Amino acid sequence: MWRQVSRRAFLGNSSLGVGRAALASLLAGSSIFGSSHSRAAATSGEEKGAKGLPGLPHFAPTAKSVIYLFQSGGPSHVDLFDYKPSVQDRQGTELPASVRGDQRVTGMTSGQASFPVVAPFWSMTRSGQAGLWMSDLLPYTQQVADDITLVKSVHTEAINHDPAITFINTGSQQMGHASMGAWLSYGLGSENDNLPAYVVLLSQGSGKNPGQPLFSRLWGNGYLPSKHQGVQLRPGANPVLYLANPSGVTAAHRRQQLDDLAALNRLRAAEVGDPEISARIAAYEMAFRMQTSVPELTDLRTETAETIQRYGPETMKPGSFAANCLQARRMVERGVRFVQLFHRGWDQHIAIKEQLPAQCRDVDQASAALIKDLKERGLLDETLVIWGGEFGRTVYSQGTIGSAESGRDHHGRCFSIWMAGGGIKRGFEYGRTDDFCYNIAEDPVHIRDLNATILHCLGIDHRRLTFKFNGLDQRLTGVEDARAIREILI
Repeated sequence: MWRQVSRRAFLGNSSLGVGRAALASLLAGSSIFGSSHSRAAATSGEEKGAKGLPGLPHFAPTAKSVIYLFQSGGPSHVDLFDYKPSVQDRQGTELPASVRGDQRVTGMTSGQASFPVVAPFWSMTRSGQAGLWMSDLLPYTQQVADDITLVKSVHTEAINHDPAITFINTGSQQMGHASMGAWLSYGLGSENDNLPAYVVLLSQGSGKNPGQPLFSRLWGNGYLPSKHQGVQLRPGANPVLYLANPSGVTAAHRRQQLDDLAALNRLRAAEVGDPEISARIAAYEMAFRMQTSVPELTDLRTETAETIQRYGPETMKPGSFAANCLQARRMVERGVRFVQLFHRGWDQHIAIKEQLPAQCRDVDQASAALIKDLKERGLLDETLVIWGGEFGRTVYSQGTIGSAESGRDHHGRCFSIWMAGGGIKRGFEYGRTDDFCYNIAEDPVHIRDLNATILHCLGIDHRRLTFKFNGLDQRLTGVEDARAIREILI
């Protein structure tokens, strides 16, 4: 007997057939995501956490993990790292039009009638045997100068915070792309099944307070499977909300509940072939294991008094930059692949003479302590540490020169970052700017190049780590040219 089927029902049943076919292909070891992606179906192997893609790393890595000390807001390279006696000599003079060129500037200074040069208010000192110039606002970082490479020629096209921080973290100024940590989780996985591959910690500086807002998409998975998004740990007694079992629920009860839920999810996966169901099962399983691993991880009381003192007076203050730096060391010890600290407060448009010293005090001691701590524990050689923000600051004054309320505007044409460990040269400087710290004179490093270099240290060719989405082989470095900066590598 002929049975009529509505168009909607027909398409719905057809989609189930496609889902079953997709599931079969997954079980056979092929992929519905593209030739670069191979994963199991919603099985116990998936639930226990991925170890990365087949064939990765592409070559022998020099780093196993990354700690990214991201300074949100744009630290002033003019005041902290890019020493130029010529700027002192030109204090108060007009920045030449030939130097400014046709640069697009923000609306905060585009209407200024004058662009007077402002020299740093603080002295700089040659630091370490390498003699790297660093501000005296960073006395502790000066002590580790011989362990770092200072890159002074980083640049970006973005001139405002949100597109700039999105660009450097995801490879695009547009929202919706995968973050660097998500790419590394996807490509390499984690070395600890009981902790996420990608962990995020936030802190607020005392420079500009509150600092620029940070959105969770900055550590999101974009088009990658959702299991690769960063996991944010909160300060205080509950680093992950709802991690503890409710009153009256034992670990055995929770285990049985998750087993039953996983069985239901597998049935649904068999019906629709949705890969996010696998990610959901994996997330539940990770949360169960984190109930034991996270409390131990975040208990800084197990550290020695000497270690706590080294990181500074705020080390035991939950959510401080110092506490997060120490947490980051504990994480890479336990096999976390990518730890990203976002520290807000560097947006010194006004009152830079007051705000910048306070902001430096927040981060200086703990940043240097992290390098020393990793080095003493034999971890620095296998841990890549990056310190820097989304752009720099202008050499010209925002506001009336000499006013206590004046500051510096955003500047993406050149800025400075430093890197240490994980295959990076020590006591080395790369790149040079002009006499105004305004344009790059030698060895430009686009943020795509910076990201390619980070991937290279982890044994990844940035051109080969791709994910098919919207008809493109998406990658962290985008579709334009990028290269690993081999000159700064050991």
